Amino acid sequence: MVWAPRWPVILRDDSLRAPGGTLLLRRLRRADRDAWMDLRADNQDWLERWEATTPAPTGLDRQGRHRGWPGRTQPTRPPSFTGYVRALDKAARDGSTLPFAVELDGELVGQLTVSSITYGSLCSASIGYWVGQHVAGRGVIPTAVAMAADHCFFELGLHRVEINIRPENAPSLRVVEKLGLRDEGLREAYLHIQGRWCDHRTFALTAPEVPDGLLARWRSTQGA
Repeated sequence: MVWAPRWPVILRDDSLRAPGGTLLLRRLRRADRDAWMDLRADNQDWLERWEATTPAPTGLDRQGRHRGWPGRTQPTRPPSFTGYVRALDKAARDGSTLPFAVELDGELVGQLTVSSITYGSLCSASIGYWVGQHVAGRGVIPTAVAMAADHCFFELGLHRVEINIRPENAPSLRVVEKLGLRDEGLREAYLHIQGRWCDHRTFALTAPEVPDGLLARWRSTQGA
């Protein structure tokens, strides 16, 4: 049985410098639909090249038919926003994912997901994120990642978090550089992005490296 953490969770930080001071990580709600759709549309060119995709199954079964993914059928159309929110909440209740909306001073500006939450001998999770270009470079995502990492370490009892980034994704590389995550090298053909398998660099941090928390360390570098 997978241990399911408490959900929903709200994480808050008020240390961002103006403009924008209050950062919330909270569950995505059905009422966010219009704001989410507008944000994605406004940032399509900014985000699309980094979007994960699902590859078509390869190989043939014993009858010579194209093999499908075990236990899954390929969807004929994307889920509705309500269905998307429902799926995120289910994953959170199951304990495998913490799917946060990123809100800055009451405005939805992105998402951060803690995924692949694993206990036992690994005690690890992976963090992914996206944010609107209009707030990029203002410390929003570094702060959000630090908040999420501290929640993983201090509330979930995890030992390690990692972030996997395309080598050419300069904005995301700046996030892990600012936070001081350890570069663990290249993973070749690691994730399927926009129709092809792409290399990623892995950056990681363990709880003993930040005994006072990653957010405290990040604040100290900002003079907060």
